[in-house]
Amino acid sequence: MLDIQKVRADFPILDQKVNGKPLVYFDNAATSQKPQQVIDAISKYYSEINANIHRGVHTLSQLATDAYEASRKTLQNHINARHAHEVLFTAGTTHGINLVANGFSQFVKEGDEVMVSAMEHHSNIVPWQMLCERTGARLTVIPMNDRGELIMEEFEKLLSERTKIVAVNHISNSLGTINPIKHIIDKAHSVGAAVLIDGAQAAPHLKPDVQALDCDFYAISGHKACGPTGTGILYGKEEWLNKLPPYQGGGEMIKEVTFAKTTYADLPHKFEAGTPNIAGGIVLGTAIDYLNAIGFENIAAYEQELLEYGVQKLSEIEGIEFVGTAAKKAPVISFNIKGIHPYDIGAIVDKMGIAVRTGNHCTQPVMDRFEIPGTVRASFAFYNTKEEIDALAEAVKKAQRMLS
Repeated sequence: MLDIQKVRADFPILDQKVNGKPLVYFDNAATSQKPQQVIDAISKYYSEINANIHRGVHTLSQLATDAYEASRKTLQNHINARHAHEVLFTAGTTHGINLVANGFSQFVKEGDEVMVSAMEHHSNIVPWQMLCERTGARLTVIPMNDRGELIMEEFEKLLSERTKIVAVNHISNSLGTINPIKHIIDKAHSVGAAVLIDGAQAAPHLKPDVQALDCDFYAISGHKACGPTGTGILYGKEEWLNKLPPYQGGGEMIKEVTFAKTTYADLPHKFEAGTPNIAGGIVLGTAIDYLNAIGFENIAAYEQELLEYGVQKLSEIEGIEFVGTAAKKAPVISFNIKGIHPYDIGAIVDKMGIAVRTGNHCTQPVMDRFEIPGTVRASFAFYNTKEEIDALAEAVKKAQRMLS
């Protein structure tokens, strides 16, 4: 069980007022807040061991390198990757997806198919569209039902030997739907397709076991999991990472350079050109250690309580329309109030110190599917409380009175 007040004490940003009201932060799907342990680790790096990595024989360079590679090992263990070199440091999920989509230009040709789902973030749509434009392949889309769940029967009909890669999210950022990715992975592999999982929204809520899932790629953003912005990892099976070409050229990713020819470094450095976000990579490991110390089972149980309580409280509001009512959901509630634009709701509740997200949440096709301009999205984290949900419900009621 979580000691919620002890947990909240780790997050200094929560102890402030916004517009004269205590801050209620319900925009966790966009980015999480950072515990003091993470903030301190960033300061410690720059205060004590700031140096470039992998290149220097001096002491600070060795200390920085050791810390960076220890973080990679932490992340390997966290996702249960078979090898540390299967974990690539990236700038985030978008970076990881683009790395794979760029490399797949060598494995996709005209007449082939690339599959995504109807609930993908733009970052898991646009790179694949660009791949299809380069190669002449066709983009196919797994449809979803009115509850915001992928229709597995249609997915299986769409699969064929022409399908070269399936890219789907583990959890929808705009609907909260938890997708049956193990089923998707197994079915895709049965026709010879690779699978990339967008784990950006899953990382704060659960521990993915990439070996048990048997996914080919799994991309994560650090900033949604209590880590710094500009950080993330891409897991890739060793055999795939060896086949993919480098995404960028430069320092660190080379073995030998002449004007006649360049040979590339071994994994993982083949995909890590240039000076990386060293502090971010190290401190991402700190953030993951922090979450594991709390316990993902504890996080999941408490966040499920918040989700159920939030749905119950908001259901009391006349005219509320929930968008995304899947049977399996993360702590995300998207809704509209009949006759009121979501932006107006968001602007008014902000005046009461409550941060929610409004708009299409970088999932415009989802909004088009439901024929709405956007939603109000309240996304919870393990440091939120039921009392904060009460405050949200009262604020939405007040906004409704003001705008009706």
